Amino acid sequence: MFKQVNSKLKNEAARIEFWIVMGFIAAVLLFNIIDIIRVNQTIATAGNSSDISGPLTATLFNHLIIFISYLLLCFYVVPAFENREERALNTLFVFIFIAICFIIGIISVYFAALLAIKILLIFLNRNKQNKENALYYETALLTASWILIMVGLFYIGMPVWLRLYASHDIPAAMIVYLYAVHRILPFAFLKKFKFLIYFGLMFLLTVLSTLVMIALCVCAGASNAVFISQSSPDVINQFRDLSVLHGMDDQSEMIVVLGNLFTQLIIVIPTAWNIYKSRNAKKDEEIKTLKTELGKSDANLNFLKSQINPHFLFNALNTLYGTALQENAERTGEGIQKLGDMMRFMLQENMQDKILLSRDIDYLKNYILLQKLRVAASSGITIETQIEDYTGQLMIAPMLLIPFVENAFKHGISLLNPSHIKVTLQTNVNTLYFDVHNSIHIRNESDPEKGQSGIGLDNVKQRLTLLYPNRHELIIRENAKEFFIHLTLQLDINN
Repeated sequence: MFKQVNSKLKNEAARIEFWIVMGFIAAVLLFNIIDIIRVNQTIATAGNSSDISGPLTATLFNHLIIFISYLLLCFYVVPAFENREERALNTLFVFIFIAICFIIGIISVYFAALLAIKILLIFLNRNKQNKENALYYETALLTASWILIMVGLFYIGMPVWLRLYASHDIPAAMIVYLYAVHRILPFAFLKKFKFLIYFGLMFLLTVLSTLVMIALCVCAGASNAVFISQSSPDVINQFRDLSVLHGMDDQSEMIVVLGNLFTQLIIVIPTAWNIYKSRNAKKDEEIKTLKTELGKSDANLNFLKSQINPHFLFNALNTLYGTALQENAERTGEGIQKLGDMMRFMLQENMQDKILLSRDIDYLKNYILLQKLRVAASSGITIETQIEDYTGQLMIAPMLLIPFVENAFKHGISLLNPSHIKVTLQTNVNTLYFDVHNSIHIRNESDPEKGQSGIGLDNVKQRLTLLYPNRHELIIRENAKEFFIHLTLQLDINN
């Protein structure tokens, strides 16, 4: 319901804005036509003949271009920028069209500012979830910013050199920047020597853009010479006052060419590199977060199977525990109690991001105790533990240590051959030292577990990398008869 109301209000606001802008364009056109007629009548009163068709045609054409530009923004660019799936490829031509019409003087400064503001509003209301349109979004922002800069410089009476730089070098820098961020850098970051490749390609692109700028300056200078030779002084001054472009002489060409060269080398190359690197770091952080969540889900997968109707099982364990005590089966009762504690842990704490280390140690001890009860009748099995009775405030990701112990009991225990397991856990300030040492037994060919890797070890490696980067050391050693792991982990303190 709220979405429908917001959509209705948005459409109503867009409709009102459209008719206001259309009315403004029509009013300005009307005033310009009246002004042209008035000037023509003044000239006629002075006894001079004047053809009114030329100025009228130019005025109508200019306002038609302005009208078309605004229609393209409203009915083509806006839907493309709000779309969640499709790419807004052809919107580039709309921005290029508006920029060219502005730079050659078809779109006046006032209407250029109006169109630039409209482009900024479209950019602010874009669909940010559509990552495929990042290039077109950024093009819109840069185009609008450049037009507003030009408009600002026009109002403050910009000097010739600044006009040349803003009208030639800034658009060139924008184009090179966009190409660098969205084409060159994604390619370079896949290579080994990414900065050298990036700088080399950007240097070549800078040289190419400088050569293009030289060619444009030469063409502009030649056309300027023809224009001056065939026009009156009044027409020349009017062109220079109204147009964004300025006639080229040797000094002007030097300003444009050197301005382009130094802008590319000093500003564009480092700016594009830093912006892309910053965006890449943000994407990496998002991917890391997703992988962390995935790792947590994978770590709990083996335990979900045992949690089918867990409350029923937990209540049943309590009943069995009471029965065992009534029958004086103390060892059985102890085992049931420990299993109940483990189930309570899985129900209440296993899904948290971090838990107290003491709780994870309790779970570890309960698991080992249950395993000892299972193999108590086998004299050839030795299980040794040196687990510190920790009571501090260190926090750890749940189920990070247990896979190593599970792996030891899975692969290190044999009811037919001598077996041994040793588990050691100690802490020093905020550092955890954890060792598991167990025997290995060759499994029968018919054993379905033969050839399978340890329980969750790959998963634990991934979780350690994601959750404790540069804060852990995992050493795994294996030979024909023994398996050994050593984990050193830097933990956080509960705040």
